[in-house]
Amino acid sequence: MESNMAFTYHNSFLIADRKEAWVLETSGKYWAAEKVEGGIRNISNQLSITTKIDREHPELKEYAKSNGWWDGEKEFDFAATYSYVNTARMTTSGGRYCEGYKLLKKHKGSITSEIMMEILRDKESGINMEGGFMTTGSMVSVLPQQPNLPCIHFFTGTPDPARSVFKPFIFVPDITQLLKTTSPTFGHDDPVKKQPRFQSKPDRRHELYKKHESAAVVMETIKDKGKEMLKAIQELEKQKISQMESILQNGCFDTKQLVNLFSQCVEEELKIYS
Repeated sequence: MESNMAFTYHNSFLIADRKEAWVLETSGKYWAAEKVEGGIRNISNQLSITTKIDREHPELKEYAKSNGWWDGEKEFDFAATYSYVNTARMTTSGGRYCEGYKLLKKHKGSITSEIMMEILRDKESGINMEGGFMTTGSMVSVLPQQPNLPCIHFFTGTPDPARSVFKPFIFVPDITQLLKTTSPTFGHDDPVKKQPRFQSKPDRRHELYKKHESAAVVMETIKDKGKEMLKAIQELEKQKISQMESILQNGCFDTKQLVNLFSQCVEEELKIYS
């Protein structure tokens, strides 16, 4: 880490394609994976796989047993064994994982891309985090089961989704290089490559990030101009969502036009901030 903060964190991953979805969680080199069979599923800043383990590290249980975390008799619970999570109260405890679960459950059966964006923007629940652990980027993906329809991914590329644009991206051949949302590189001068490492902190912000950062200050401090700017980016997002819904409904799209889809939206967003 390029800061003085001492912080370690094991990971949770959502892995999905058109046909299936998995949750993969790690603790050091040990891991467990759960296949999502249906309904809703979320992850947050804790282990969440409990007793439904569909794949695992070959030494997962033996390692836990050798450390006295599991007696080998009772049902193995990954989150309870490899962390301090009270898995019996995960969906009722009021933590970030719990709040995310409740928001998803509220919309179960009718979740759209816009509802997912609304959930990711929710600050009261802690999903949209502020302060030292600010939400740095957000993503929503639509993965149609019909193979003739494109998978559509919406990225903010900027912090605080409540004041960001979810911009559509579709994988197509000859995609335009995303220069204005690519962090600068420093080659051999990068602190991660020097010895000793991390002795300096380079500015890794890309162009959109910098412009958005300035715009966020305006939205926060200059009431009328801030409202006008926020309204403009909200309208831009609605326009792009409508275009993507049309593609999914009609099944008609020109891959040549999609090459610049994300980049063009970035340009439109930058104009609002300038």
